[in-house]
Amino acid sequence: MEDERIERRCCCQGCFAGCRYFPVSLQIQTLITKCLWSLQEPCNKRVKPLSRVTSLANLIPPVKAAPLKRIGQTLQRSISFRSESRTESVMPPRPWTRPAPPANTKRRDSKLWSETFDVRLGHQMLSSKEINRQEAIFELSRGEKDLVEDLKLAKKAYHDPMLKLSIMTEHELNQIFGTLESLIPLHEDLLSRLREARKPDGSTEHVGHILVDWLPCLDSYNSYCSNQVAAKALLDHKKQDHRVHDFLQRCLESPFSRKLDLWNFLDIPRSRLVKYPLLLREILKHTPNDHPDRQYLDEAINMIQSIVAEINTQTGESECRFYKERLLYLEGSQRDLLIDSSRILSCHGELKNNRGAKLHVFLFQDVLVITRAIAHNEQLYYQLYRQPIPVRELQWEDLQDGVIRLGGSIRGAFSNNERTKNFFRVSFHSSSQLHSHSFQASDAFNKQQWLNCIRQAKGATESAIGVVGLGIPVGVETSIRPLAPQPKSMDHCDSDSSVDSPGCSMDMDTSEALASPTGCPDGPNRL
Repeated sequence: MEDERIERRCCCQGCFAGCRYFPVSLQIQTLITKCLWSLQEPCNKRVKPLSRVTSLANLIPPVKAAPLKRIGQTLQRSISFRSESRTESVMPPRPWTRPAPPANTKRRDSKLWSETFDVRLGHQMLSSKEINRQEAIFELSRGEKDLVEDLKLAKKAYHDPMLKLSIMTEHELNQIFGTLESLIPLHEDLLSRLREARKPDGSTEHVGHILVDWLPCLDSYNSYCSNQVAAKALLDHKKQDHRVHDFLQRCLESPFSRKLDLWNFLDIPRSRLVKYPLLLREILKHTPNDHPDRQYLDEAINMIQSIVAEINTQTGESECRFYKERLLYLEGSQRDLLIDSSRILSCHGELKNNRGAKLHVFLFQDVLVITRAIAHNEQLYYQLYRQPIPVRELQWEDLQDGVIRLGGSIRGAFSNNERTKNFFRVSFHSSSQLHSHSFQASDAFNKQQWLNCIRQAKGATESAIGVVGLGIPVGVETSIRPLAPQPKSMDHCDSDSSVDSPGCSMDMDTSEALASPTGCPDGPNRL
C-alpha cells in the first residue's frame, strides 16, 4: 500500500513514464503544461493590441481556409474547390468531438522598428523614406524570428510529445512533418546575419549582399513543399483516431497555439516562402536610387522569383502524382494514357450533377476526370464515375440560372429555384453522338473559376498541338468560344438526366446501352 502511494505521488510530479496509474489524457495535459512553461515569454514585454498591428508578415489568421481554396494563397499549385463537409461525408462522425472552450490566446510582440529604436540617429532626424526602409528591413528580420519560434514550437509541442506518447509512429510523424526540422538552422542563419548587420543604434545599412548569399539555401524547400499534399492527407486520416484528435484539440485550446492547429504550423514555411518577393520589393521601394544595395536587391528579387517558380512547378507535379495514385478504376477501359501522362492538375473539387449527386471532378492538363469520393481502407479515394474526357474534345457552356430542370422528373417540378443556380455544361462527341454532363458549383464565383480553368486548359492544349490540322502555326492565339445552346434532339444526351420508373431511377448515359433485366443499367457501383 505504501508503495502504491509512492508511485501515485511520483506520477503527480510528472514522472509518469511506465506508470499504469496515470491516464494517457493526463499525460498529454502534463506535457502540454510543460510546453506552456517552457514557452512563456517574459512578463515585462510590451504587447501591442491586435487592432494596432500594421504588419502582416508576422501574423497568420487563426481561421480555417475558405471552401474555395485558391492554393495561390500558397504556391501556385492547382486550384482546389473543396466543400467543408467533404471529409465528414465520407468518414464516420467522431462521437468524441466536443466544442473548444474559449482559450487565452498568447499574443505575439509586434512592435514596429520606430517603436523599438530611436528614429533620431545622433542629432539628425531620419527622413520618412529611410524610416520606411528600416521598417521593411526590421519586418524581414522579425518575420525570421517568428518563423524560427514557430518551427521549434511545432517540433517541441507536437512532434516530440506524440512520439513519446506513441500517439503516432515515428514513420507517420516523419511523413507529416517532412523535412521541417532541417529548415530551423536555415532560417536561424539568416536571422543571425541580419542581426549582425544591425548597428548599435538599430539601423541597418546593407542587406542586399546577405540575401544574395543566403537565398540559394531555399532550394531545400523543394522536398518540404512537395510533401505537403501527402502530409495533409495523412494528417486528416490520423485525426479519425480519437487519441490523435484529443491531443490536437488540447493543443488548440492551449494559449501557446494562438488558436492555430497543427496544419497551420506545418504550412507556415510555405507561407513564408511566398512572402519573400513582397518583402524584398518593399525594401527596394524605399531604397534610394544611388544606394549600393539596389543592385543586390534587384538580383535577390530575381533569385527568389526563380526559386519560387521552380518549387511551384515541382509541388504541382507532386500534387498531380498524388491524386493520380488515388484514382480507382472500375474497369480497364476507364484507364486513359492522357491521365498517366499528365503532369499538371489545373483544378479539382466537388460539384453536383443535376440529380444532386456529389461528384469530385479533376481537370488535368489534357483530360477531365469525373469521380466519386469514397472511403477505402479508411482513406479517401476517387472512383471513376464516367469515362475520362480529353480536353481537346471538350466544349463548355455557361448555363443561365433556372435552365436546368433537376432530375428531369416530378422532383424537378417542385424544386426550389435556388437549387437550379450556378450550373454549367461540358460536352464532347463520341461515336458520332454528343454526350454532356451538367455540373452545379457551390456559388457563382466557383462556377466562373471552373469555366476559366476549362478555357485555359483548352487554350493550352490547342497551343501545344499548334492547331496543326487547321494549318495554324504554333503560338498563334485562337479564340475559344463557349458551346452554343443545342436544340433538343435524339442524338444529344445529358448523361446526368434521370427518368423515374417504378423500380429505379435510371441515370441515362449513351455509353451504357445495355440494361439489366430489371431495367436499370449496369453502370458504376452506387456507393
